Amino acid sequence: MQANHQAAGAQAGFEEAVREAAGGDIARRLVFLHSGADPRVQDYAGLSDAALRQVADPANGRYIAESSKVLRRALAAGHRPRSFFMAPKWIDSLRDVLAEHPGVPIFVGSDAVLESITGFHLHRGALAAMDRPEPLELEKVLSGASRVAILEDIVDHTNLGAIFRSAAALGIDAVLITPRCADPLYRRSIRVSMGAVFQVPWVRLDAWPDGLQAVAAAGFEIAAMELTARARGIDEVAATGREKLALVLGTEGAGVSDAVLQQADLHVMIPMRPGVDSLNVAAACAVAFWELRAR
Repeated sequence: MQANHQAAGAQAGFEEAVREAAGGDIARRLVFLHSGADPRVQDYAGLSDAALRQVADPANGRYIAESSKVLRRALAAGHRPRSFFMAPKWIDSLRDVLAEHPGVPIFVGSDAVLESITGFHLHRGALAAMDRPEPLELEKVLSGASRVAILEDIVDHTNLGAIFRSAAALGIDAVLITPRCADPLYRRSIRVSMGAVFQVPWVRLDAWPDGLQAVAAAGFEIAAMELTARARGIDEVAATGREKLALVLGTEGAGVSDAVLQQADLHVMIPMRPGVDSLNVAAACAVAFWELRAR
């Protein structure tokens, strides 16, 4: 009994010190977590990669922004936070962000309690549960674009995040993803992209490969990135200076599907040394985006 009283006293002292350091309105908004079973933080429950693969976040209308840098980029893109979730040590570095969203609760707790909720150790700073933005319209995204990447059934979240990061850096105006492609707003995709998924406009196509018809109707030549008998070297294609080009990149295993290869205006390959026939799809994207950039 005495041990319980001591623990309660220590917790009360800890919370008082945290509130005092936070100060003002932020101190009043702090919600201290004492148990991994707290129902108020259901958004953050079971965020390990294995657990998240079983959750349809798009259906729940939310996603998780992880790390202070990613959180700031999501907010800069106009996304709305539902709540913040962090160890007290991160409050001061995010004071400006917290102040800009006065109606949003701030969940805090010990490292052990936070880890018991999420399923992993928070070592990159704060998390935030964000409202998923409304999907963009394909016609508006294609309007004014000259370089578009189309990702066919790419399911690895690390590859997806890396592709978005290259797209942001190397002049891709928009990314289109097929119905079976991984979610760009999955926690790992966001993290690997360093927030580029908030920077590059993207649309999930409703139908595939029928969605190619809308891209072609918008004036784009469809270029499939695949080693085929009719494939042309990427440097040769780049030299022709295509005005509007949509580059299709296929799934990690099978590559671009036969149905897409049949519809594509041209096939493109990256010439390689003998004995090597392919690159990882994220690496191939970086090469292709650079070489085929609008000039």
